[in-house]
Amino acid sequence: MKRAALFVCLFALAGPALAQAPADTGGPIGSQAERDVIAGRVGTGASCPRCDLFQIDLSYQDIANRDFSGSRVRQADLSLATADRADFRAANLSLTNFFGARLTGANLTDANLSGATLVGAYLGGARVSGAILRGANLSGAELDGAVGLTQSQLSEACGDATTTLPAGLTVPAC
Repeated sequence: MKRAALFVCLFALAGPALAQAPADTGGPIGSQAERDVIAGRVGTGASCPRCDLFQIDLSYQDIANRDFSGSRVRQADLSLATADRADFRAANLSLTNFFGARLTGANLTDANLSGATLVGAYLGGARVSGAILRGANLSGAELDGAVGLTQSQLSEACGDATTTLPAGLTVPAC
């Protein structure tokens, strides 16, 4: 009886952690084999909302118009990718490399971009309301057409003299 009560208590405490979205957790959602299968589908053009795409390599790929909302795309390589109108709402994109990526009209609302590299990325028309930019490198990024960008977001990131921003906003130097 005591064991059953202990099990119920432990399960009740673990329940909220098991229900967290990928953006809230740093750990893997599936096995490496499952992630490899998913990565194969994404590589051939599939959308993948709420997927575990940890460390996926999408560099130089065209992922325009795809849905990755709520996905874990942490530590991925999206350098020089074309992600026009891609949906990354509430995705965990922390530590992801977006070097030179084109994110025209992409939805990054509430995405976690902590520590991400957006050096030379183009975000014209991208929606960034609520996105976490803590420690993100925005050097040379074109953000002047980004929608919903705030000074408080930029104050947690860094950039350089070539970073373009909406009028009245500034970013600390890296």
